[in-house]
Amino acid sequence: MQNPNDVLFILLGAIMVLAMHAGFAFLEVGTVRKKNQVNALVKIIVDFAVSTIAYFFIGYSIAYGLGFLDAAPSLIGANGYELVKFFFLLTFAAAIPAIVSGGIAERAAFNPHLIATFLIAGFVYPFFEGISWNGAYGFQAWLEGQFGAGFHDFAGSIVVHAVGGWIALAAVLNLGPRHGRYNKKGEIVAAHPPSNIPFLALGAWILSVGWFGFNVMSAQAIDGISGLVAINSLMAMVGGILAATLVGKNDPGFVHNGPLAGLVAVCAGSDVMHPLGALATGLIAGGLFVYTFTLCQNKWKIDDVLGVWPLHGLCGVWGGIAAGIFGTTALGGLGGVSIMSQLAGTLLGVTIAFVGGYIVYGSLKAIMGIRLTEEEEFNGADLSIHKISSTTD
Repeated sequence: MQNPNDVLFILLGAIMVLAMHAGFAFLEVGTVRKKNQVNALVKIIVDFAVSTIAYFFIGYSIAYGLGFLDAAPSLIGANGYELVKFFFLLTFAAAIPAIVSGGIAERAAFNPHLIATFLIAGFVYPFFEGISWNGAYGFQAWLEGQFGAGFHDFAGSIVVHAVGGWIALAAVLNLGPRHGRYNKKGEIVAAHPPSNIPFLALGAWILSVGWFGFNVMSAQAIDGISGLVAINSLMAMVGGILAATLVGKNDPGFVHNGPLAGLVAVCAGSDVMHPLGALATGLIAGGLFVYTFTLCQNKWKIDDVLGVWPLHGLCGVWGGIAAGIFGTTALGGLGGVSIMSQLAGTLLGVTIAFVGGYIVYGSLKAIMGIRLTEEEEFNGADLSIHKISSTTD
């Protein structure tokens, strides 16, 4: 019989991560133009529902080899621990489409996006999740044999964030930039600054608070809880804020993405780093986000609206590598990590995500199209969800 305290523990974690989806929603609402705000809200909440169905019927079984249709009695007999564990892990899986949503905002067609969400939460994400967190396909065992330690990703710098960010990159490349964003010479014509900084800031705060459930409760049991994870999350968050403020020259959009960059990066090694290592991880992540976001928009012409590839994709990659650096005993960490295993696991995760994302969005693009018409985009993505309820006096 599972300890009932563990059931409550992981349930609270699931609720905190569920609340983070409001953060994703308001971060996007505050960044996109006003005419696209309702579309952003609808996408995030419907994405969660679609992700739940895909992960319940397909994804969780792929990752952990456990289906619910024939196992429910035994699961309930353990105080429902496995059921609430599914809820917790679902909130991670549903974060992937929420991440992608920010990158493809303002020009992605609604229905094709929902189909992509189902495929990502049902197949692409669980495939790498199973490899990393359930030892599927022997990859972890091979790393342990070769380098003395498996791939370590305590709370998902790679499994969740880098995977989401690299899927988003594939989606953005398939979509192309928003109409009027660049001219024929590749110069920025329309800057499209954040439409509502208070909403953006609210989203960042909700995400930052919920992240302590995301990280700390990844222990999945009371006995495994560690105050080190909480403090490392705090230090990385602060480091990200300070670096983004400095490198971003006090720009409020960069400042409020700073804590998220630090928290993305610390997920992987939050249970093994020294707090000073976590601070360094967050500082580098905050600067990395500002620098690469600017390159994406100005030099590489990648129209990633919320900068989710720099924030989740690249800061997530840095987090996977940082766990292999600052998690070592030589730098004050607890050890049990290998830089070679971290590099190999990170590379595998990025490859699966980008290739899987490209297949999903490229196929949908060829079959049914994935973006709004130029007229729909001009009038606002809100209209792509058909009629918006309204009342008149």
